[in-house]
Amino acid sequence: MSGRSKLAAVLAISALVAAPTATASAAAEPAGPALAKKLAKKVTTEGVNRHLIAFQRLADRNGGNRAALTPGYDASVDYVAGKLRDAGFIVSTPNFSFDIPVNDAETARVDGVNYQAIVMIESPQTPVGGITGPLRVVPEDTTTGCEASDFAGQNFTGSVALIRRGGCTFEQKHLNAFAAGAVAVLVSNNTAGPLKDVTLTNPGKIPTGGISQADGTTLAGKAGASVTVDMRFHTESRTQRNVIAETRTGRKNNVVMAGSHLDSVELGAGINDNGSGSAALLETALQLGSNPKVDNAIRFAWWGAEERGLIGSEEWVRSLTFEQQLDIALYLNFDMVGSPNAAYFIYDGDDSDATGAGPGPFGSAQIEKAFADYFAAKGVPTEGTDFSGRSDYGEFIAQGIPAGGLFTGAEGVKTAAQAAKWGGTAGVAYDPCYHAKCDNLGNIDRVALGRNAGAIAFVTAAYGVSTEDVNGVPPRQKRAEARKSATLMKSASAADHSHAAAS
Repeated sequence: MSGRSKLAAVLAISALVAAPTATASAAAEPAGPALAKKLAKKVTTEGVNRHLIAFQRLADRNGGNRAALTPGYDASVDYVAGKLRDAGFIVSTPNFSFDIPVNDAETARVDGVNYQAIVMIESPQTPVGGITGPLRVVPEDTTTGCEASDFAGQNFTGSVALIRRGGCTFEQKHLNAFAAGAVAVLVSNNTAGPLKDVTLTNPGKIPTGGISQADGTTLAGKAGASVTVDMRFHTESRTQRNVIAETRTGRKNNVVMAGSHLDSVELGAGINDNGSGSAALLETALQLGSNPKVDNAIRFAWWGAEERGLIGSEEWVRSLTFEQQLDIALYLNFDMVGSPNAAYFIYDGDDSDATGAGPGPFGSAQIEKAFADYFAAKGVPTEGTDFSGRSDYGEFIAQGIPAGGLFTGAEGVKTAAQAAKWGGTAGVAYDPCYHAKCDNLGNIDRVALGRNAGAIAFVTAAYGVSTEDVNGVPPRQKRAEARKSATLMKSASAADHSHAAAS
């Protein structure tokens, strides 16, 4: 973690705190403002879990999911907005419009049989009639298709690569297949059901689609057969809502902002992704209250259509004028904070982990350290994770707004070193139910959920008191002391002049 940032009296951690270990208890209380300490205690696992139960029931009553453009999402918006209005927050549910792909073709045809192949977000389309090539199956292991060496020993030139999901991002798998010469990619699910509503994150090189676990297993037995992949779509415009809530107290030109996405994928209720972040943020807001004693207003956001490409947050940030963007001191993002095989990741604001994504805007390193210091005081070791572009911080960073946040892991695989440090199971995904039907109330590590909820509450409230370390804006008390000091100096100077004149 970064060693450059010191949040002074606001977020400084005692130098006497022992180095964290995997078995350390919540030993020392983090140093910081009284408001932050109080809020971290008030935001309990039980309180957060109640909102998760609500999200599960709303999904169960509305087709089993809370995906954007579904009744389950609308019910989730109404639940969150209603709770916040009852608590006295200034609440809005601004609309945004976006184009959605409507599938015209979604097939992989082998030996006269059609298998469903759903094009991924950011993937190019196939031409009409599809792309034909020999089916090449990447050997399956815990990181199938994640290394270039996985494609050695076979001729992938002109082929359609079949790769099992898991171990790394869909983007990495498809880039490796492209580099090996493949003309299209089929990624098969590693849990029951189809693979849909997933993204390559960045515009793809070759058509890439998802198929079900069962179809992937069947097609793996047809290696070498000719396959025609036809994945095409057109776009239609749709409208959806975000939820924005702000405290009535605090400066409106130096706002602390915290957000999470509210929508799930269509396959399930999305209780970890991202009921966990949404519930922790909601409980933080409710326990903070709409009139806290803060210097800086705190604005909470629950984003829509994140699972369709980060649309809600991007459209909202882009709708702001430059002056309105200047009013945002920083942005905190919470997307999956209760993964069942949890990691304790903090967004790598200073790129000290040097994994390639680069640092965030100035202030991001300080945000990273604020979270790291909190967990260190609690005896919980942490690691940095890239601003990979996979969550709602993206547009804030693009506009120069410092950002940070927490993440307990998705489809990535926990290492042996991480299991020794945090517990859990090595060689298994942080969330084996990521984007799957089984992401339900049974898919939560409530210890991780509680720890992360405490960190969310503490750091959010601490920045409500002061953002000086991030952007140089001092807290009210420090401003008052500076004015008092200036007045005293002015008075002393006037007395000196008067004395000199009398002499």
